[in-house]
Amino acid sequence: MPTERPLSPWHLPPDHPAQLFLTGPTPLFALSGDPRVSYCLYVPRGHSNTGEPRTLVVAVHGTRRDVGQVRDHFADFAEEHDCVVLAPLFPAGVTGPNDLDSYKFLTAPGFRADLLLLDMIEEAADRWHIRTDRFHLHGFSGGGQFAHRFFYLHPHRLASLSVGAPGRTTLLDTRTRWWRGTADNAELFGTAPDTTAMADVPVQLVVGEDDTHIEVWEGAEQPGSRMDRTSELRQNWDRHGITTRLDIVSGAGHSGLAVIPAVLSFLTDRFAESAAPRHT
Repeated sequence: MPTERPLSPWHLPPDHPAQLFLTGPTPLFALSGDPRVSYCLYVPRGHSNTGEPRTLVVAVHGTRRDVGQVRDHFADFAEEHDCVVLAPLFPAGVTGPNDLDSYKFLTAPGFRADLLLLDMIEEAADRWHIRTDRFHLHGFSGGGQFAHRFFYLHPHRLASLSVGAPGRTTLLDTRTRWWRGTADNAELFGTAPDTTAMADVPVQLVVGEDDTHIEVWEGAEQPGSRMDRTSELRQNWDRHGITTRLDIVSGAGHSGLAVIPAVLSFLTDRFAESAAPRHT
């Protein structure tokens, strides 16, 4: 029996009903290699396979997993810049009935969320005309935890990184084991952080001005607020030659929606840089 190929927008007439599901906000697609996880996209109307592959922006959900809302925050940006947005869904309960956090730490047995994201990107490229070598990555709260740890393992895959208000952070620290430090990264992941490659990636740290509440479950593991942890992470990276742009959003608490304008400003700058002519 022949293998069914994934349909792309250019396989169908412009007025075909399926275009509604292949462009604009898409449904969630189960990852063929691991249907425990899925992903949705925002694909600009009129997306085609002509010209260069489109730039990809990946937006990672927090613990509430409001993946469609996270994706939709970037819809207007995608239309304006003719880029594609991919939002993965890492469900709760993957490693046990009370699991909320396994995707954030990248070490759950049989559930490497970082590698699953890379598989999603490759699979999406079978259907849409997107770049897969480098992409822009944003995550807020739990998504910020995932994003900055992904950065430690795969800096060469990132065109830029935006980390929003992570509740728990991993510092570049060769004396402390994962996830608080990176002493055992080679043992766990087969590679130590490449700070030279990391320094080449434009990085934004973003947090609400009023995101200063200390939650008991977090304070038991790491002292201070999300503002404190963001500042500590910035100082740690600065000591390793990694320059960051810090955006503190006036009047905002712990809200992914409130920081989106700052994230889009950061991405707009990155897109402008990539479009600028290069002089040799």
